[in-house]
Amino acid sequence: MKTSDFYYDLPKELIAQTPVEPRDSSRLLVLDKNSGKTEDKHFYDIIDYLNEGDCLIVNDSKVLPARIYGIKQPTGAKVEFLLLHQVENNKWETLCKPGKKATVGTEFIFGDGILKATVIQVKDDGNRVVDFEYPQDENIYSALDKIGKMPLPPYITTELKDQNRYQTVYCDEIGSAAAPTAGLHFTKELMKKIEDKGVKIGYVTLHVGLGTFRPVKVDDVTNHKMHSEHYEIPIETAKLIEETKSNGKRVIAVGTTSCRTLESVAKEYGKVTACDGFTDIFIYPGFEFKVLDGLITNFHLPESTLIMLVSAFAGYENVMNTYKKAVERKYRFFSFGDAMLIK
Repeated sequence: MKTSDFYYDLPKELIAQTPVEPRDSSRLLVLDKNSGKTEDKHFYDIIDYLNEGDCLIVNDSKVLPARIYGIKQPTGAKVEFLLLHQVENNKWETLCKPGKKATVGTEFIFGDGILKATVIQVKDDGNRVVDFEYPQDENIYSALDKIGKMPLPPYITTELKDQNRYQTVYCDEIGSAAAPTAGLHFTKELMKKIEDKGVKIGYVTLHVGLGTFRPVKVDDVTNHKMHSEHYEIPIETAKLIEETKSNGKRVIAVGTTSCRTLESVAKEYGKVTACDGFTDIFIYPGFEFKVLDGLITNFHLPESTLIMLVSAFAGYENVMNTYKKAVERKYRFFSFGDAMLIK
């Protein structure tokens, strides 16, 4: 398949700039992957499509407020850092803008001295490895909580007033550079209603990398190389999935990150088992799903690996037709947009 097969025309005004309140009042487009039929609902209606004995698998990764603004020493020139991942101890790989100000040995100060940084390496791709210092009563995470900003996707240009709106209500394991956005629609009250109905909720962790926004630059989909992300599946979740399957009930993934975690492990081990590691699995039409019976997801960018994954699960024609309907019905798209349930 060609990358251009996954293009659709999206008016700019349908790209959601802010989240709706309350979280579960966003719209929900329900797609039956067997018939291709669609329904227009709201996210709080999701409970009507979940049955006793089903399980929801959610990604509990927490977004690091990883964008920080500082000044170069001693010139006072302004700089922006985006922390990508921890290399070791206080050393982090970062994106620096403007990069020319961040040569090896250069020092920077952030938040009136809450954080200090020294560039110790310039990598081949232009990223910098930086060594951070902070006061004794701080650590890197507490410092970022005070001065860091959420690393919102580039298509969101409106400043986020409440940082927690780019976190799920069940986030726990810090480490993502972007939110697992399908989970943003859940409230604690809705999750309790779901559990009260007899639907079990299981947790996996996949730390979302910035590669999730990296465009596909090859014409032939099969030539695209996915970024690698760290995942973990606890034993409780593996047991829950096994019990759900053995009882003939459904496993429904909340988000493409949960989906990729489950299918990656099942592909490697034959079933979902407790483990951790890195995955660069690329799911596109023709992929054989071993775990998923349903998927809750947002509306994804044209020609992205995420719309390819959704097309693999629900069928290419179904998805492209559904996206056309979503545009016509003025659904809100991308990270702060509306949701789809594929059943």
